[in-house]
Amino acid sequence: MNNLSIRVENLGKRYRIGAHQKRYYTLRERLVNLMASPFDYLRTTLTPPSDEEVLWALQEISFDVMQGEVLGIIGRNGSGKSTLLKILSRITLPTIGRADIYGCIGSLLEVGTGFHPELTGRENVYMNGIVLGMSKQEVDRKFDEIVAFSEIDKFIDTPVKRYSSGMQVRLAFAVAAHLEPDILIVDEVLAVGDVAFQQKCLGKLEEITQTDGRTVLFVSHNLGTMLELCSRAILLDKGKLIASGTSNEVVETYLSQYANQAAAFVTQKYHEGALITQVALLNHHHQAVQVIDYDVPFSIQFEFEITEPIRALSQWVRLENQFGVHVLFAWLAYQQPYQRGTYRAICEIPAQLLTPSRYHVDIGLTNHRIQPYNETHKCLSFDIISKDRAFDPNDRGWGAVYPRLAWHIENQ
Repeated sequence: MNNLSIRVENLGKRYRIGAHQKRYYTLRERLVNLMASPFDYLRTTLTPPSDEEVLWALQEISFDVMQGEVLGIIGRNGSGKSTLLKILSRITLPTIGRADIYGCIGSLLEVGTGFHPELTGRENVYMNGIVLGMSKQEVDRKFDEIVAFSEIDKFIDTPVKRYSSGMQVRLAFAVAAHLEPDILIVDEVLAVGDVAFQQKCLGKLEEITQTDGRTVLFVSHNLGTMLELCSRAILLDKGKLIASGTSNEVVETYLSQYANQAAAFVTQKYHEGALITQVALLNHHHQAVQVIDYDVPFSIQFEFEITEPIRALSQWVRLENQFGVHVLFAWLAYQQPYQRGTYRAICEIPAQLLTPSRYHVDIGLTNHRIQPYNETHKCLSFDIISKDRAFDPNDRGWGAVYPRLAWHIENQ
């Protein structure tokens, strides 16, 4: 128990949804309604909400976090991650269960959480320090280091309402990281800052855990960062904890969880005879996934239906990165007739070729005269991730491709 930082037991949070906004009644009006129609008043007041009106954001969540451990929390949007962190941060109360915190906790749940917009950056540093349980002397001792880390010393006496979102993130993270909370909760806020500051924050988190032995709960959709930073992870889905273990095991479960989900896409039909019916992204184990490791090959598979005999047909695949740039085009021409039936095409893409980023897939079928039969645009989206911290998916400077090429350096 001495090494325990967080213990969550049978935690649940229930919200009532779909209810109309009710008018506020004074005590006198409530008494009048009770005297006029006592049975109706008691029925409407005491009747619990139906199942259709209840949403369980969390159900039966139990886990422990040890001192000095970095726990990653992953899951799709709406899985209950933010609700869990708000309960741990004492922002909201659970409906059932309990969450015991052993130590001082600092939270970064939203940009500028806890900042007063009318106060200056300097005043907010002191206010947040006191909220986190620090004395004024401790804030005085850490103040210069906080400002230096945030890199906004020129604006430290400017009201926070004039800060950009990135400046608020810088100051908020600097305060939380330097005021020595026993437990630090970070919820995706680092995605707002620029790349250099993100790397600086990740380095600080490693320093906090490895040197200071503090506990960190880290929520991020960047699985590469999650794998690098977190020793253990939990996976939430629809408010339930469905996986817990090492970060590699949980990420693998997360990636395979939605393997059989078919991609919804809109096809653009030009001529009768050929139609694309299904598209999937396959990893090197031929499993349908949504995220690919930079160091492993993958393939794009699509099925198409031939409804009328075709003399010759070509298939093509085009990839577009998150900046709207077409980075890859693969074309296969079969000069052979196609009879009625269903066909499957697989385009294999080698490992260590594309820069880690988000990509969108376009697919087309054309005849031998390069006249289109059927095309799909952005029918599939996927991410390529890397454990290498040097990669920045938001930096155009990495280029469209990032292959591992042979280098030779000679001394002339």
